[in-house]
This record gives sequence, structure tokens and C-alpha cells, in this order.
Amino acid sequence: MEKLLYVMLIERGKLYNKINKEMVIKHVEHIRNLDDSGKLVLCGPLKGYPGVADMIILKTENYEEAEEICKSEPFVAEGYATYKLVTLRVGDRENNYLL
Repeated sequence: MEKLLYVMLIERGKLYNKINKEMVIKHVEHIRNLDDSGKLVLCGPLKGYPGVADMIILKTENYEEAEEICKSEPFVAEGYATYKLVTLRVGDRENNYLL
């Protein structure tokens, strides 16, 4: 069976520089909830990619579920950022790195 993960790239919007501590706390709570529910694989800020603030790698049942999570990200939902969502085909030892 093909292994898929979903990668959310959070892109800085025009209001991104106006994010305050309250918004950061909402963002972290969102991440914590994803982790608690087993949907978070990895997350963190990206360095050296202008316009892209963060990356969140999700393990969900399908693309639609991942997209709903992206839309509920507080930075996105409250207009500070936009996102791109891409599907990652996982290559690993188990599937011989997709050979």
C-alpha cells in the first residue's frame, strides 16, 4: 500500500508581521492538538525560504482531511497567512525507496 503524507507550507500573508503573542499561542495549541490526535508527523519554521514561514507534515486519512486541518490553522483562518498543501509519497526501506 502506498504511504502518503501531506505537507502544509504556511506562506506569509500581508498581515503576517502583525501576528501577536495571542495568535502564536493559538497556533501552538493547534499544533499540540494535531500531535495529541496522532496527525502531526513533524513541524517547524523554515529558514532561508522567503515568504514561507512554517512547514507542517500531516498524517491523515486523505487529502481532504489534511486540507480541512490547513484551513483551521489559526494563522490561515484569521487571515495572517495562506498555505500550500502537497502530497508526499513516502519512500523508505519498507518500500525500497519507491524503486
